Amino acid sequence: MPIASTFAHSTPGRVTVRTRDGVELAVREYGPRDAELTVVLLHGHCSRGELWTRIRDALLRQYPRARVVCYDHRGHGDSATAPWRTYTLEQLGHDLRDVLDARVPTGPVVLVGHSMGGMAALTYISQHPREIGTRITGVGLIATTASGLADTGIGRLLRHPVISLFHAAVRYAPTLMHHAKLLAGKAFAPIVRTAQSGERSIDPRMLTLANAVHNPTPIVTMSAYLRAFTSYDRSDALAALSAIPTLILCGTADLMTPPAHSIAMATAIDYADLVLIDGAGHSVIQEQPARVAAALTRLISHATPARTTARPRLALAS
Repeated sequence: MPIASTFAHSTPGRVTVRTRDGVELAVREYGPRDAELTVVLLHGHCSRGELWTRIRDALLRQYPRARVVCYDHRGHGDSATAPWRTYTLEQLGHDLRDVLDARVPTGPVVLVGHSMGGMAALTYISQHPREIGTRITGVGLIATTASGLADTGIGRLLRHPVISLFHAAVRYAPTLMHHAKLLAGKAFAPIVRTAQSGERSIDPRMLTLANAVHNPTPIVTMSAYLRAFTSYDRSDALAALSAIPTLILCGTADLMTPPAHSIAMATAIDYADLVLIDGAGHSVIQEQPARVAAALTRLISHATPARTTARPRLALAS
């Protein structure tokens, strides 16, 4: 099987990684190539790497010698679309492997994933457990879960008959359904812009709904990953994280991945840094970027090469 290849775009810091099955992923890189540590930020469902901007900038100010890599998952953002059958968590783990091999072939890596990005990180860890403590020296899991997404919160809607009808409609009339999604997204655009500007706080429930509707992600992509969530279970990966610094962060008002998911993951990992941000919702990286960045700064400080033997103690912040 060929090794993933890359070629540079004209814009500095932007490259394309071609996955082993031929899908082109849009990657953005910041910081020196010879950095002592690389932080890879993985976005969530129907999102894109640019949503990490404020957190990325904060991390680079704190660690100017670090390197940050963001990329858009297949079917998201500036990355290419792919056959709908490949929109699975298993494939996202393989895509992460291709990005790491192509852009971060050596040196320690901290993986940070929000929502579906956290699921992709856990899938990768399950696929490559021997890299924990060697290649992967730290992991941040933000507003995510290791299993049971469809068992709590609004995730229970994933098994509702209406969602089954939605999947059927997308399958048989994808163009019509996508146009309907675009029209609905326009109504929520002001809410998303307000949240991104940080000018005032937005109700977490409203922001979660706005982000779900207002995005350019093709509706086929959206539907396929929602199907994958119902059977997702990577709880087997949690035990391995006891060997490295691990951050688990969630908002107390998160309806998509309620705090119970984060608490369950933290109890399965020795010395995890558990952070619960009071009043924040599923879009915590937009609602509270400064507090998320502060937690990630703590994670990185423990995961740098000189500190890999040190483990953070269990902490609870509100």
